[in-house]
Amino acid sequence: MSLRDDAIAIWKAGVAAVDSCAAVQRSVVVDDSVLRIGAISIDLRRVGRVEVVGAGKAGAGMAEGIEQTLLPRLHSDQLSGWVNVPADCVRPLQQIHLHAARPAGLNEPTQQGVEGTCEILARVSSLKSNDMCLVLISGGASALLCSPAAGISLQDKLTVTRLLAAAGTPIHELNLVRTELSQVKGGRLAAACRAGILIALIISDVIGDPLDVIGSGPTVPAPPRPRQALEILRQRTELTRIPQSVLQFLDAQCSKPAVETPVSSAVTNLLVASNRSAVDAAARQAQFMGYAVIDLGSADCGEASVRGQWLTQLAHDHATRSNHWARICLLSGGEPTVNIGQKTPGRGGRNQEFVLGAIAGFPDPSQWQNMTLLAGGTDGEDGPTDAAGAFADQQLVKTAVAGNLHAEEFLKRHDSYSYFEPVHGLLKTGPTHTNVMDLRVCLYDASGGDN
Repeated sequence: MSLRDDAIAIWKAGVAAVDSCAAVQRSVVVDDSVLRIGAISIDLRRVGRVEVVGAGKAGAGMAEGIEQTLLPRLHSDQLSGWVNVPADCVRPLQQIHLHAARPAGLNEPTQQGVEGTCEILARVSSLKSNDMCLVLISGGASALLCSPAAGISLQDKLTVTRLLAAAGTPIHELNLVRTELSQVKGGRLAAACRAGILIALIISDVIGDPLDVIGSGPTVPAPPRPRQALEILRQRTELTRIPQSVLQFLDAQCSKPAVETPVSSAVTNLLVASNRSAVDAAARQAQFMGYAVIDLGSADCGEASVRGQWLTQLAHDHATRSNHWARICLLSGGEPTVNIGQKTPGRGGRNQEFVLGAIAGFPDPSQWQNMTLLAGGTDGEDGPTDAAGAFADQQLVKTAVAGNLHAEEFLKRHDSYSYFEPVHGLLKTGPTHTNVMDLRVCLYDASGGDN
């Protein structure tokens, strides 16, 4: 196997460890008539309906895991549900409807997403005190679960989201603003629910796994923060570009008491998978394949191209200092950003730009001897493209140089896909039905194996 093959195998092992169906089944177990979710035990004989709702790129797998666990123990008319997912994740399930809330590759709210969210709100508000609601939340839920606040149009919210994303706004700030403009985020889904028990199963796509930020916290009650939202807009954008309806709404909210929306259900939020799990599994696979692992954690953020150069430099440094290690694997998890400002970008995503940045920093093929870098989104998506990410090695950089492709030029216009496509450097997996941010694998083999 080549270093490229090894990197892909290690990356795939990390993704497999956070399979959404398996993650749910590890956390949701039925013994006779007792349902055990985390530390909670529920006698299913005392439960009326079980309504499953949610949103996210991992929603299809999570819903399948719920069906496989609960259907053998419930009457078919007891279990129902509706989960908003990307269009390429839709498949038929027995009792839970998967709703195409946006096209594949478009990580933005759509009218279809709004309609699906209205259906979810109607379902949870129809439940009774002896019913149970299971909420499935994973990465992408902020866009897939969308119901703008009264007086704010979907287009207004899209404008704000696009401006903040283009400015490279960190996800916790972006989700705070989204929450303040929503009727479902920030615990408002839980507030709408009338079931006696609400349990949210959450797959984290956010550094540090803060429950109020993942999917913008639809089941995590929080006090309103309109002043913080306005401050983020001031710092990250030009206020003249923000729709007046948004500014007026936030100004009006500032004059109201900062009181959490009351919740009548008994709410439990349970994390079932995270980037840490993926990095740990990738490390085990790398060790099995004979690599000495350098684990850089799951909190890597910052500008994608800069972080790509940093990781590649770090690999060179370790290779120079660690002559007694024939084979080295550096692993990094997290989620960097791409600040395109007011430019019109080309095609690409943060993982492709991560690798392109590394090549721009090390443009000579000789600098890639015995080294391979791979960066991929664990959801199988990277920006509005059909790729999960990209990789670089000596052969790829040689091919790019021979084709007169200069990484720095593509980087300036954020056109990483157009760089990697002709040199066959794109990682394409299709939807993985999970999402725990990104996973990067950098390999160095001093033995001079096939690069």
